[in-house]
Amino acid sequence: MGQLASEQMAKGNGQSLNGQSSAKLKSYAPATGELLGEAPNMGPDEVRAVVERARRAQEAWGALSIEERGERMLRFRDALVDRADEVIDLLSRECGKPRHEALLHELMVVADVITFFAKVAPQALAPREISLHLLKHRRSFLHYSPRGVVGVISPWNYPLQLPLRDVVLALVAGNAAVLKPSEVTPLIALKAKEIWDAAGLPEDVFQVVTGYGPTGAALIDAGIQLCVFTGGVATGKRVAAACGERLIPCVMELGGKAPLIALDDADIERTAQAIVFGGFTNAGQVCISVERVYAHQKVHDRVLDRAVEITRSLRQGDPASDFVDVGAIIFPHQIDVAERHIKDAIEKGAQLKVGGKRREGTGQFFEPTILSGCNHDMTVMTQEIFGPVIPFMEVASEEEALRLANDSHLGLNAYVFTADRDRGHRLAERVQAGSVLVNDVITNGGTPDAPFGGIKQSGFGRVLGEDSLRDMCDVRHISTDRVRMTGKDPLWYPYSETSYGWFKKGLRALFSGGGIVQRIRDIL
Repeated sequence: MGQLASEQMAKGNGQSLNGQSSAKLKSYAPATGELLGEAPNMGPDEVRAVVERARRAQEAWGALSIEERGERMLRFRDALVDRADEVIDLLSRECGKPRHEALLHELMVVADVITFFAKVAPQALAPREISLHLLKHRRSFLHYSPRGVVGVISPWNYPLQLPLRDVVLALVAGNAAVLKPSEVTPLIALKAKEIWDAAGLPEDVFQVVTGYGPTGAALIDAGIQLCVFTGGVATGKRVAAACGERLIPCVMELGGKAPLIALDDADIERTAQAIVFGGFTNAGQVCISVERVYAHQKVHDRVLDRAVEITRSLRQGDPASDFVDVGAIIFPHQIDVAERHIKDAIEKGAQLKVGGKRREGTGQFFEPTILSGCNHDMTVMTQEIFGPVIPFMEVASEEEALRLANDSHLGLNAYVFTADRDRGHRLAERVQAGSVLVNDVITNGGTPDAPFGGIKQSGFGRVLGEDSLRDMCDVRHISTDRVRMTGKDPLWYPYSETSYGWFKKGLRALFSGGGIVQRIRDIL
């Protein structure tokens, strides 16, 4: 969620992360530096061939009933669950994330998404009759038809949950799906494809193309009918522009700078625990992370002190060898970003309360960090961090917190903590974000029932929720006659002065502001 789906989108011609020519992608364990495996760097011709195979396979897949597609998707779910240990192990090693998070935030979310949409799809995608307010002699129906081939371009921070979320909806709706994973974490996508194939499901309906930025560009250029992109704002703008040039509909789920507002009546313990978990889960590499805290002056010091205390107790290390709370940084550039924000904040008067530096030794680790005394002159409060850094700012009122929370070019998620749920709901309605949680953090990112997406530069369109399933389809309106009509329609040719007069009377009768008596007079 949120960070660049392909950090090298702008680097073409098969360049690796260090700028050297590379025929293959190499995936390294961020916690140990171990080489885990390789994946092909696919060129435009290969991508085009994959999309063409997907297009042919989609015809038969789309012809299945929705219930039949749901049954096959449940077979995929069962296969994922049966091989849970190897999926979790690979997630933990390729992403450096704790096994709890690989299980709960990745695999379990995918299993739930499949289960939910297999169940609701028959009703959600069933033809619907709409009532016409004027043309009562007609009947109108909406039909949802598969678009064709859906291209999914996904990031490295949740390389199973995020891409399969979109792939599953595309497939349930009757499309084929071609996934381009991040070059930083390609092995998870290939594992998902391996499990799909082993389950005896149509191989060409779900495919994976691996490579650097040009591979993603080739996918957009290969004739897909919809693009779902999850990544950073800068890359998202380029992807949206490429889709726009080709008139390809797209969904953009981009970056976030989620504020947490702690009101004067907030529960200290729950708020502090939520801040720490919401800021440091997946080592802060979450687009809906708690990225800035606005705490009322009545509770600020107690929430801050308790959050620091909890943070000091967190265990960080290689999750493949031990049960830890905080894992590694998947993409090393994010460590540089965190250091830059912290340096800027301290130079401008912020206080470092805990953490603040790379962990020495093997692996890409950055200490969970809390800063206090922050303000909007500091980049740590205004720019996406995408790392384990939480800045605190003290506020004097609810209105000040709201103003500061809305002072952002991003609007993906936000959080409000208060003892008064109704008060929290009222405030949430005024926060400029696609989703606002009251007295909770993070959970909406894996809730299939509810739409997920942003406003402002956090993107457009929604994933999850029944509407997003329908968005995977072309909507077709079919209008039929309610009663058998013969001969000429009075609205058709020829026009005459008499018919014009009657239609003008009809205008007044239908749309004038007078009462029923006046409308009758207008007709007569």
